[in-house]
Amino acid sequence: MRGDDEAAPKKPQDRKIFGTDGVRGLANSGRMTPNAIMRLGLAAGRAFKNGAHRHRVVVGKDTRLSGYMIEPALTAGFAAAGMDVFLLGPLPTPAMAMLTRSLRADLGVMISASHNPYHDNGVKFFGPDGYKLSDEREALIERYMADGTDAGLADPDSLGRVKRVDDAGARYIEFAKNSFPKSLSLEGLRVVIDCAHGAAYKVAPTVLWELGAEKIEVGVEPDGFNINRQCGSTSPKAMQDAVKEYRADIGIALDGDADRVMICDENGEIIDGDQILAVIAKSWKAKGKLKGGGVVSTIMSNMGLERFMAAEGLRLERTKVGDRYVVEAMRAKGMNVGGEPSGHVILSDYATTGDGLVTALQVLAVVAGESRKVSDVCRNYDSVPQHTENIRYADGDPLADESVKSAVKAAETRLGAKGRLVIRPSGTEPVIRVTAEADDMRLVKSVVADLAKAVAAARP
Repeated sequence: MRGDDEAAPKKPQDRKIFGTDGVRGLANSGRMTPNAIMRLGLAAGRAFKNGAHRHRVVVGKDTRLSGYMIEPALTAGFAAAGMDVFLLGPLPTPAMAMLTRSLRADLGVMISASHNPYHDNGVKFFGPDGYKLSDEREALIERYMADGTDAGLADPDSLGRVKRVDDAGARYIEFAKNSFPKSLSLEGLRVVIDCAHGAAYKVAPTVLWELGAEKIEVGVEPDGFNINRQCGSTSPKAMQDAVKEYRADIGIALDGDADRVMICDENGEIIDGDQILAVIAKSWKAKGKLKGGGVVSTIMSNMGLERFMAAEGLRLERTKVGDRYVVEAMRAKGMNVGGEPSGHVILSDYATTGDGLVTALQVLAVVAGESRKVSDVCRNYDSVPQHTENIRYADGDPLADESVKSAVKAAETRLGAKGRLVIRPSGTEPVIRVTAEADDMRLVKSVVADLAKAVAAARP
């Protein structure tokens, strides 16, 4: 099976600035300079002006130092296009998607580079429906950017106004709490919450405390530089250590913009996105809440999840890697649960994008409702052995080489019907990612090693 890396979907030829999750790059360089960001805001404002009403855009950010530069640059572009700008301050990405709809905005913007280090930053857009933009709309924004800063300017009497919204965090707190069953409480549960020094550093601990939990906070002292540094969902050791130190019942680790979550049980053992999907699917099926007869995930989800779903009488729909593909499949197939092993879980009953906190609350609802340990609730299947290698190459497309094609066929034959092979070219570096799964780890490693040799030796 040949897959696409999340950073490398097929892009329309006229999309050169947008990637798979908005615009992202090194702060104060290239596409992330103040001038480029102002042009982006002006172009996006032009693309979303439709009619004679006062147009509005809501803007949130995470805790990176460069947010102080990007926010005013975007604001200047939007105001120049004639859009009223509502500044919401540090808030999770899913809060921005929700508030775009709640505040009846024409456009929502999140300034964040998600789980990247502090020196990167990015701009994510949401349409008035709270969903991320289509390729076509992103291409339109790029075409407007090419017109420069003199095109699309509003008349002097039509310039946008700027307002700071002080209660945005409180609105999201209530939204998140409302996703938790009103008949339940987190009373008696000791919860470690690691906010990665990121966007959820205020709202996530507040939600847990107001629902009754005893909270232990990690990663809640952002300084502009420490976002995601040795903490959060991509570095869960801080969460695991805190769970063990404070003898907590569960650990929750969010990433920098809180659209992903990783969980650990009372023993500090990691529960990944696949296991989280299994917990929610089983619970929602029992309550009659699960729609579409299954869940959506990507080609990277473990076969153990697929087998579990089948045993539950449910199906697993797979997509390319990337949350936008998961959301597209969910909408197309009428499903309300989807996600990735990374912990990016979309629950469309509540949100239009991944929401790490709301996802964790659904797991906590099962724990509180069944009065069982997290290790019992969240271990629904044994993962099938999986192994991945990244193979660098000089140029061209090694997967087009005939010897590699033959090696792929041979690998698929060796794995048989009870194994799985995924080959993904990276879009950000000359790397081919080879992943194999089967019940026999020795076979898996042997298959991957043989394929790695074939790719490395290819001369396309």
